[in-house]
Amino acid sequence: MPLTLLQYADYLDTRDLPWPAAPEGKRPKAKPHLARLPKVRLVTWNLYGTLLTISGGELFFEHPQKFVMELALEKTVQEFKMWGAMSRKPGKPSEYMGQLYTKALDEQRLAPSPGEKHPEIVSERVWDWIIKKLFQKEYQFDAGFYGSLNEYCKKVAYFFHASLQGAACQPSALAAVAHVAGCGVPQGLIADAQCFTLAQLQRGMRAQGGGAVPLPAGRGLDSTDVDVLFPAEWRALSCEHKGRKPSERLFRPVLAQAAKAGLAPENILHIGSRIDKDIAPAKKLGLRTALYAGDKESLQASVEQLKDPGLRPDVLLTELEQIKTVVTPL
Repeated sequence: MPLTLLQYADYLDTRDLPWPAAPEGKRPKAKPHLARLPKVRLVTWNLYGTLLTISGGELFFEHPQKFVMELALEKTVQEFKMWGAMSRKPGKPSEYMGQLYTKALDEQRLAPSPGEKHPEIVSERVWDWIIKKLFQKEYQFDAGFYGSLNEYCKKVAYFFHASLQGAACQPSALAAVAHVAGCGVPQGLIADAQCFTLAQLQRGMRAQGGGAVPLPAGRGLDSTDVDVLFPAEWRALSCEHKGRKPSERLFRPVLAQAAKAGLAPENILHIGSRIDKDIAPAKKLGLRTALYAGDKESLQASVEQLKDPGLRPDVLLTELEQIKTVVTPL
């Protein structure tokens, strides 16, 4: 039986592979601005930079440091035994794989994106393009272990990005999510994300608590499962909707689902770490907003933006657990 993506990530842990560490995080100079928002009936979270901390502050497809990029490509070539199906030109395997990878990225970047100013790159499609090129030279993989080609590409993408950037949950992320769940308020995700991002979130929460998140009676079993805490109907991820923030395309599905549930935009609180990509589009659509300013690497907010009434968030969190002041039991 092929491994799921989460099982595959756990399997890699058993091999004691060297991974880049997740950043410990440095707090910017910021003071919290907290206020109770009693009308909130749904909380949506951003992922990278908010619930998840990641080196560089956001997910990279190309690392700005050349040697880090080369090392991640080299490790991926070796891990998935790709060298035998690659051109044996002089130079390191990472050099030729780098050429393939750049061409695969360009294929998506240059593809038409009607009606979308902020198209998203999809990581497993990058590797699907590369692997199909390798198939031309009789490349093979173990489908019994990895699954179908699509599932294999997702696992290659996970391995490559784990080799490129360390990621983990932000401090007190699980406690913050547990508090909102305990209040009886449903939660969702509106975020730039890839096929492996939910696995990263699942593993990060598990590392922080290990135990279950208490859910109100009648609302489901105790769980740290992301599918329980963030049901699919309240999720809008860029890899699935072909647009990345600040595209309104990510917010629209959640707003539509909220309307069906009798919720107005003002009943939704969106929490993110960037004014331009999180707060501005959310406010434009009528949502309440919270800026997470607890991670210097991912925070994108200027003094001028915070003074602008059209951009200023309703609350400013310097620790995720401060959500306890903002969201209270229904």
